[in-house]
Amino acid sequence: MRYGPTAVVALGGNAITREFEEGNITQQWANTRSSLVGVVELIKKGYRLAITHGNGPQVGNNLIRVEATRHMVPPLPLGVIVADLQGGMGYMIQQSLQNKLKMNHIDREVCTVLTQVLVDKNDPSILNPTKFVGPFIKEEDVDEMVQVRGWAVKEDPGRGYRRVVPSPSPLEIVEKEIINFLIRNEVILICSGGGGIPVYIEENGTYEGVDGVIDKDLAASVLAKEIEADELYILTAVDKVALNYRKPNEIQLDKISVDEARQYMEEGHFPKGSMGPKIQAAINFIEAGGKVVVIGSVEKMKDAIKGKTGTRIEA
Repeated sequence: MRYGPTAVVALGGNAITREFEEGNITQQWANTRSSLVGVVELIKKGYRLAITHGNGPQVGNNLIRVEATRHMVPPLPLGVIVADLQGGMGYMIQQSLQNKLKMNHIDREVCTVLTQVLVDKNDPSILNPTKFVGPFIKEEDVDEMVQVRGWAVKEDPGRGYRRVVPSPSPLEIVEKEIINFLIRNEVILICSGGGGIPVYIEENGTYEGVDGVIDKDLAASVLAKEIEADELYILTAVDKVALNYRKPNEIQLDKISVDEARQYMEEGHFPKGSMGPKIQAAINFIEAGGKVVVIGSVEKMKDAIKGKTGTRIEA
């Protein structure tokens, strides 16, 4: 096979645990298999490929398990939960993709790489965490969570109280050398799952974990830069990026430039909690030398590859 461009595909957390589903393991396996249809199309075209994924719903479920069993077994810190999910979700994606390749008579190796992502230990979000995680907390229990467990707890406006954790900006992939080696040797990788395990460097040069989470899309843009990818696919729950989203005057975008993307962000079209990080990731990737970003739905990735749907962002 003659190998073509290099791409990163970022699957949203909803690709594996869908909204309005229970999220049991049978559903997760079925969703994983269906989410890879478009990925197989890129592989058929000879792409060198790295796949990353979100883990928001899964982190929330694991935190509920930790709280429910706290009286029986020692609780796990958030960084370890992210690492555990990289393994478990990577396994589902890896095996599902291996089976699809066998069915299509494609001879490519698939590998999951446990990935740490470097952050700044003085990142503002570490000092002032704002990322909501886990279940809601009763108002009368907030003081105990803060004083006994040492959590930061804030009100999720209009919804209730929840734990907040740091969500520092990703700077560098710790395992970038081995990832690049595998990519050059045509191995299809699943890496940087859930945004990667956040770590910082101590004064003596050693790594130390951060009890927080990294935005998956921002980490995907760093990964794409590290492997010198040509294309970045950010797959989510909508077919296209839109201005005035879910308003009567909504405008769906087929193609925009980086300058237009930045302008629309400044105008407030892309909130931080939804499309904002995806657009920022696209801007970061293109400015670092990437050729194109496609933002679209998981279900329509095959059409997005052909330019029939999705939003393309270029220089």
